[in-house]
Amino acid sequence: MEPEGRYGIEELADLGGVSRRTVRYYVQEGLLPAPLGLGRGRHYGAEHLQRLLKVKALQEQGMPLAAIREAIDGGGRKREMATAMVVREAPAALPRSAWSRLELVPGIELNVSSAYRLPSPGRIRELAEWCRQHFRPEEEKDDA
Repeated sequence: MEPEGRYGIEELADLGGVSRRTVRYYVQEGLLPAPLGLGRGRHYGAEHLQRLLKVKALQEQGMPLAAIREAIDGGGRKREMATAMVVREAPAALPRSAWSRLELVPGIELNVSSAYRLPSPGRIRELAEWCRQHFRPEEEKDDA
């Protein structure tokens, strides 16, 4: 375990409820700062986690990554423009909500509202394994 406020990519991803690949993509796209340190000593700090959680929350509200980048990096005017851009995209009369869809096993999916934080990928794998053990297709039930 890393010292408090110092995370490896796996820990940061788990705490943020995203994959390591997503963390790398966000760094590449400028949504997250590059990790601190060099080589095997690379790590992320509390600021990285806070920013990751902010990016994820904005994305779950339906904001596109380009607008998130502007909202986070830009101040004042840029932030107002990004917010105005998002408001114009959604019709005022229609309520909008973001959902995550996870296929746990073929034929079984989990839909989670953005009002809830997804568990870590490890926990989702545990849920998928539970589903594999307890749900069987109809044709397998007939054979048993």
